[in-house]
Amino acid sequence: MCGFAGFVSTKPFSDDEHVLEQMGRAIEHRGPDGAGIWLDHSLSVGLSHRRLSIIDLSKFGAQPMASESGRFVIAFNGEIYNFRLLRKELEAKGAIFRGHSDTEVMLAAFEAWGVEPALQRLSGMFAFALVDKRFRKLYLARDRMGEKPLYYGWQGESLLFGSELRALRQHPDWQGAIDTSVLPALLRHNVIPAPRTIYQGICKLPQASYVCLELDHPQSGQLLETKRYWKLETCFEERSGFTLESAADELERLLKQSISDQMVSDVPLGAFLSGGIDSSTVVGIMQSMASQPVRTFSIGFREEGFNEAEHAGAVAKHLGTDHTELYVTEQEARDLVPNIPVIYDEPFADSSQIPTFLVSQMTRKHVTVALSGDGGDELFCGYTRYPGMLNAWNSRSSAVGRLKRVAASLPSGLSARLVRALVHSQRHRSVEAIQYQLCRIRSIAGASDLSEFYRRSVSLWPDPAIALKAAGEYGYGLNSTLAEGIPENTLKTLMWRDLNWYLPDDILTKVDRAAMACSLETRIPMLAPEIVSFALGLPDSLNLQGGVGKQVLRSVLYRYVPRNLIDRPKQGFAVPVAAWLRGALREWAEELLAEHRLAQQAYWHTGMVRWMWKEHLSGREDYSFELWGILMFQAWLSECQRG
Repeated sequence: MCGFAGFVSTKPFSDDEHVLEQMGRAIEHRGPDGAGIWLDHSLSVGLSHRRLSIIDLSKFGAQPMASESGRFVIAFNGEIYNFRLLRKELEAKGAIFRGHSDTEVMLAAFEAWGVEPALQRLSGMFAFALVDKRFRKLYLARDRMGEKPLYYGWQGESLLFGSELRALRQHPDWQGAIDTSVLPALLRHNVIPAPRTIYQGICKLPQASYVCLELDHPQSGQLLETKRYWKLETCFEERSGFTLESAADELERLLKQSISDQMVSDVPLGAFLSGGIDSSTVVGIMQSMASQPVRTFSIGFREEGFNEAEHAGAVAKHLGTDHTELYVTEQEARDLVPNIPVIYDEPFADSSQIPTFLVSQMTRKHVTVALSGDGGDELFCGYTRYPGMLNAWNSRSSAVGRLKRVAASLPSGLSARLVRALVHSQRHRSVEAIQYQLCRIRSIAGASDLSEFYRRSVSLWPDPAIALKAAGEYGYGLNSTLAEGIPENTLKTLMWRDLNWYLPDDILTKVDRAAMACSLETRIPMLAPEIVSFALGLPDSLNLQGGVGKQVLRSVLYRYVPRNLIDRPKQGFAVPVAAWLRGALREWAEELLAEHRLAQQAYWHTGMVRWMWKEHLSGREDYSFELWGILMFQAWLSECQRG
């Protein structure tokens, strides 16, 4: 696990080495154990690397690294879990290795098979910049599921790229114009989905993709074609013949292999443990293969309804792990929140970013690598919203349709007053609050298919234009339409959407930034290609029974942990932001949402934002989710203006 950055320039610079050093220094937290730069003036390309030593702690693991022949030079972030198998195959073909790092194996694979064929054979989490000196090309590539980040784009005369935006900002050609067209997506989903970023001209490389630049003829602003080397939709072909027991047998075998591969480390290793199905399964298998207690870490809250630490503690006790836990206070959250824009580098508003950082910070005091249970919900139909969403779509025609027609036929204020008069549970609410609720219902009811119905249903803001000035609709790029081969109007539709958007742009981004800010490497065994393919090929009926998902995964877990420690309503990694905004975070939020500040910035409809903030403070409504996206943008903008 490391960080890298670099540039291709169409004009000469007198201080290229210093620029590369500055770009690397900006992401030192991703790799505090070593630094290196590589520069080729004839190709006008430079690479900078920061190293977090995990595999091969010797000088033979240092980067940027050149291949044995000198043809390829790479700056790489991540881990290749099948590198030992690939190494054996390459050695049989005559490859010679000086050390035992996965980076060296990658370079030999590119030499032997070519870049795209090698990418198709790599199993791991990675992003890299690769220079082919023979054919004078630059490749930028990212792993299949999007675990590791890669930003790139033209700024002035230079193509800039790197693991984090802060590295790109160190280059003298950096312009940094804000792209306001992505703000609707931020309000809807708490994130800015790939391929866009908060900056004009800068992209996130989508998962399972690469771009290639001809270094002999780079042109400022040249469009780089994104190519996919692997397609997730190929995994959705349904496999028959499995029973619940036989599917659990196969999944357990695959998990054991993946976890065994990911427990390889030359530094101390542990695991996050929430006490839920996913992390408990990973830890249960880890402990069964370990010769001593596995180090496990969890985080809790004192607020009722938000604490899973007690469940994690019970699982840890049963498995016999060496367990550490931390309870988060409002004050700890208050102390951390001002640093969130620095950690996440662009506006990012999943509030579970707070405990994710704090558990990573605690974990790093004891180990350098932590395994995580992420991915189980998306792969094994674990979200409780899935069956409810499908049922709502299938029964949408009657009540929702009538409400939509009535609400659309009346002026907004009148329809809200009618609802308040007729519906007893709404009589305590303000007309404005009911108008906002009706806007959400109209938006959801207007969806043309299940995929769009789902996207609108999970949107935090039904219409960002309510709060945001000049708010067009965000274009979702590759993820906007259902891919060929994905069954329409089924649970697979919902899983597809989450795997192509929510998992990489929210969950994996959250974990990567939080952990790497603490110089902690995280690994996710459930995202191994074999497990992804197996899980998505299972019939929905095998995973979802009686409205309860993850049946196959549960069957594996019950072999390690008793049912009574696991079978309870799903809680998720929620945090008590609503209460915090009325308590320890109130002063911080009030400053960012001050009327004069909003008016001066000209991004927001000041009256709407202020009304929502006051309603939330009064306790009449809970608008914490809607407000958090605005607050994260305001905090990020404030940090930019300071620095």
